[in-house]
Amino acid sequence: MLTIQDIQETNRMIAENKLDVRTITMGISLRDCAHPNIKQFCQNVYDKITRSAEYLVQTGEDIEAEYGIPIINKRISITPVAIAAESCRTDSYVPVAEALDAAAKEVGVNFIGGFSALVEKGYTNGDKILINSIPQALATTERVCSSVNLGSTKAGINMDCVREMGEIIKRTAELTRDRDALGCAKLVVFANVPEDNPFMAGAFHGVGEPEKVINVGVSGPGVVKRALEDMKGADFGAVAETIKKTAFKITRVGQLVAQEASRRLGVPFGIIDLSLAPTPAVGDSVAHILEEMGLESCGAPGTTAALALLNDAVKKGGLMASSHVGGLSGAFIPVSEDAGMIAAVECGSLTLEKLEAMTCVCSVGLDMIAVPGDTTAATISAIIADEAAIGMINNKTTAVRIIPVPGKKVGDTVEFGGLLGYSPILKVNKFSSEAFIARGGRIPAPVRSLTN
Repeated sequence: MLTIQDIQETNRMIAENKLDVRTITMGISLRDCAHPNIKQFCQNVYDKITRSAEYLVQTGEDIEAEYGIPIINKRISITPVAIAAESCRTDSYVPVAEALDAAAKEVGVNFIGGFSALVEKGYTNGDKILINSIPQALATTERVCSSVNLGSTKAGINMDCVREMGEIIKRTAELTRDRDALGCAKLVVFANVPEDNPFMAGAFHGVGEPEKVINVGVSGPGVVKRALEDMKGADFGAVAETIKKTAFKITRVGQLVAQEASRRLGVPFGIIDLSLAPTPAVGDSVAHILEEMGLESCGAPGTTAALALLNDAVKKGGLMASSHVGGLSGAFIPVSEDAGMIAAVECGSLTLEKLEAMTCVCSVGLDMIAVPGDTTAATISAIIADEAAIGMINNKTTAVRIIPVPGKKVGDTVEFGGLLGYSPILKVNKFSSEAFIARGGRIPAPVRSLTN
């Protein structure tokens, strides 16, 4: 039962602390679009997406207007194209990406995710075509997002794909160098990828999902920081309890929006993803939450412990508020999208190595990391391998969204615009990993994979 105090508190969180629903994402299965002729397949895909999501944006805007809850993005995720398009007789899926882009523009969403492949244990022919198509697909489209899952706790790490993805990222950067390698901001490499994630660039519609589904991503770093401002000097037990209660309130707002969108669109409600997703706006930073716990600057000793507490408390609060918490749910640490992270890099307290340590306890991994344009493909592959190993051993999702910006070096900055923000160029370890990456093969699954 909502009280007037609950309503007033929610209004304050929205008006003063930047609480918002970051995205309503409609998942759509494309498995029934299969056709050997790629032109017919693309038409099937376009028709199904535009028909299924025709009212998605309008519904989100109506809910936003009626309830006064900001809904920042309306998005679509689809069956991984490597699966859906595998029957097509073609050597390129770029036309599929172009059809997806056209459909996204037609229905008015800002991103569509699912130009994806799942290759943790090896490739099919469709996987190979998809991966080879990524650079051109991201260079010629505006709204298409791509992802590749190349490792898992159950399967190990596909090191052949790790090697290839370093080269793919470099090619994507070159093809979009006129936009400061923006294509790489729409490409993420995963281990243990969740199949119900509503956030981009990693969203896709998993093979175990229904025909259509509504997944909602909620955010509110500013709300959590504001709550901790009243906890000066409190012990960590009290801090965790405050974060948990705040996450509960944030999740309830998301559940309201998700259920209402589901009812109006006639599409099943899937999950709430309670990920504290920051933006470059002042007052909307995960780094500032960590600093509110007593760190002089994000990256200082103690940062990993503070992030672990935050991530765990957010998950506990979300689980109290909804029986359908999924996706990633926790805290994101994208450098370019977080004003506090940007400041920490600029003052020298936050490095790539410290970010890697933090990924052991956060929701995802190395996210929106801009590095010098001359960073080698092998070095990028080795960074991906390190993150995949963290995910595999710890049975958690890890990811890499890294952007080698042509012509940029340490000390420069790069501007991506909008929610993608801007970033200083981070220093990368200068020592070579060429021989390591050249080995290929598969790193075996760890002993903890034997759980049956």
